[in-house]
Amino acid sequence: MWEYEHSIETGASPEAIWRLWADVENWGTWNAGIQKIEISGPFAAGTRITMTPPGEDPVPLRITEAVEGERFVDEARFGDLLLRTVHRIDPAGQGRIRVLYRMEITGDGADEAGPQIGPGITADWPDTMASLAGLALR
Repeated sequence: MWEYEHSIETGASPEAIWRLWADVENWGTWNAGIQKIEISGPFAAGTRITMTPPGEDPVPLRITEAVEGERFVDEARFGDLLLRTVHRIDPAGQGRIRVLYRMEITGDGADEAGPQIGPGITADWPDTMASLAGLALR
């Protein structure tokens, strides 16, 4: 298994973060790693998302969990590998929240493939999360 986690604190409300997460068609406004994105239904467990990073092939994702105002989880399968990303909002005290992203890569070959592909996937998380929080504060 390979895992990585990044979090930031913000004065944005959980509702503002959730609104931005649930507005999948506009993720590209705060995530530079998205050239095109489509969602096949409501922002809920079972719904499929197709995300295309700039200059790359589309990545099929499936929302496996969605708890409004708290967290959502998406998963992508690449052969025997499962890439699971948890997006979570936690209270941080004094009117602040912590926004946390966690990636877990599991499956056959994850010990070798995770360190090869994981850092490239998660490299933009600090910038992406800062943009998300900044937009949520407006």
